Amino acid sequence: MSVDRVLIAPSILAADFTKLGDEIGRVEEAGADMIHVDVMDGHFVPNITLGPVVVEAVRRATTLPIDVHLMIADPKAYVPRFIDAGADYVVFHREACNDVEPVIDEVRRRGAKVGLAVNPPNPATWIEPYLTDIDMALVMTVNPGFSGQAFLENVMPKLEVIAGWKEERGLAFMIEVDGGIGPGNVGTVVRRGGEVIVAASAIFGADDPGRALGAIRRAAEMARG
Repeated sequence: MSVDRVLIAPSILAADFTKLGDEIGRVEEAGADMIHVDVMDGHFVPNITLGPVVVEAVRRATTLPIDVHLMIADPKAYVPRFIDAGADYVVFHREACNDVEPVIDEVRRRGAKVGLAVNPPNPATWIEPYLTDIDMALVMTVNPGFSGQAFLENVMPKLEVIAGWKEERGLAFMIEVDGGIGPGNVGTVVRRGGEVIVAASAIFGADDPGRALGAIRRAAEMARG
């Protein structure tokens, strides 16, 4: 799908889990478009984070779409659990599996939308064959595994390539960008083709997450024109 405006997806990875429902409520009230949930397994990435139980809690706390980002070694095995828990989007990594199509098919069979992510060191061609089959392409602007990393500017040419393919071929997937994004650099991301902006620390690490989200949106809208 094409987006009429830039979408903001706060990542709860940086939220205060002692009051997760309140945190989600604050960003929803501030105009968040979806809630991003980062899932890490300690194998595909060195950290361990959230599971289906947390997605169930997020589902109870919001009516917004839930965007589940699987940074795990065997995404197909866990797709059913996350969709049953309430995921609307399931995004998995090209680097995590040799056979991508069965994972795409499993997400679709379960009734969710599907996304495919590519890590900073790898080229856009890693996901090019699947662009007609997915709802979202996720361009990582940090190496996956930890919140709070610095934005990798050298990923921007890859983002431009993917955005160019989308426009030239009339494709419908959304372009999501995740990693180190805040008010100061979201304009660069949007101008290069980013359509769905994931932000964790820049929103939930701020004194006022709602105000921080608003600042990111204003900068994104100025860049989009």
